[in-house]
Amino acid sequence: MSGKTGSGKTLAYLLQIFSVIDTQRFGVQALIVLPTRELGMQVTEVTRKLAAKPSQAERQQKPCTVMALLDGGRLTRHKRWLKAEPPTIVIATLQSLCHMLEKQIFGLGAMQVLVIDEVDFMFNSSKQVDALRRLLTSYSSSSSRQTIFASASVPQHKRFLHDCIQHKWTKGDVVHVHVNPVQPMPSCLHHRFVVCGKRERHSTLLLLLQSDAPQFAIVFVGEQSEKSKKAGNAPPTTILFDFLKTSFLGCSTIILLEEDMNFNQRAASLIDVREGGDFLLVATDIAARGVDLPETTHIYNFDLPRDAVNYLHRAGRTGRKPFSDDKYFVTNIIAPAERFVLQRFENELKFFCEELFL
Repeated sequence: MSGKTGSGKTLAYLLQIFSVIDTQRFGVQALIVLPTRELGMQVTEVTRKLAAKPSQAERQQKPCTVMALLDGGRLTRHKRWLKAEPPTIVIATLQSLCHMLEKQIFGLGAMQVLVIDEVDFMFNSSKQVDALRRLLTSYSSSSSRQTIFASASVPQHKRFLHDCIQHKWTKGDVVHVHVNPVQPMPSCLHHRFVVCGKRERHSTLLLLLQSDAPQFAIVFVGEQSEKSKKAGNAPPTTILFDFLKTSFLGCSTIILLEEDMNFNQRAASLIDVREGGDFLLVATDIAARGVDLPETTHIYNFDLPRDAVNYLHRAGRTGRKPFSDDKYFVTNIIAPAERFVLQRFENELKFFCEELFL
């Protein structure tokens, strides 16, 4: 299942789950697997809201229970719960899930629906792909469950569908449901770019922020290279964050979110974003996958993403408020030699990028 960012994929697969589960049955009946703790917390919140509002017929039955089995959590209590009376729905990251399955804390014999969210990211992650393949083939049979792969960028070519059947990740009658294949991104987004030298990028971003005066914005920064880490250099996110804290006075809440922060720090950052007023979030691509901050009106690519798929997911963090007349902007700060890369993204994702002159 694929569709542009913000098109309701999470709700689509949750409605399917709630249509088939039976709370009178014992065991885990639905499993949702996601790549990050942040996305897991978000999906858990939505799932619990739906579970708390049963239909008239369901009110006579046992309540639907939802467990979040996410990296960085304390699993001792979860182990006791899973052994005593397994929840109806489990939302999990792969590392924590596989730990429980390998220790035989619970099984997936009763599972009716398996959802792999952000599936393209997980298959492309060297840290997750082996565990994902084991989950799809070793712990339950594809013939006894419905398997749903979801993302804004599920591979569309026939090769992926062929692999699903060949490797028995799904049943043989696999179908690709693609919402709005002609227009990958929302039409309400305005794409812009500014060309500058490498040493001028910080000052260029500052000028853009002062000119746009966004209340809710995300600045995406590329990950630090291994060579830079070994040299003992500060991460580029930290350097930019410190620069904005001292130089940009137009926002009361400037927040950092990156992979190298521990889980508690990352959770605290997202709480600050959601509970504060205006915000400027400086982040790596950890914020690009599924994190829902509907107030966001401006995206700044301080570094271009690696490919068009990552551009799609970054841009998809804005334009998420339904029935809104707000204007949404995706602005790219590029070197002259990067113009052809941005043009490739334009051709692939079918959008137009306007040049700005500061």
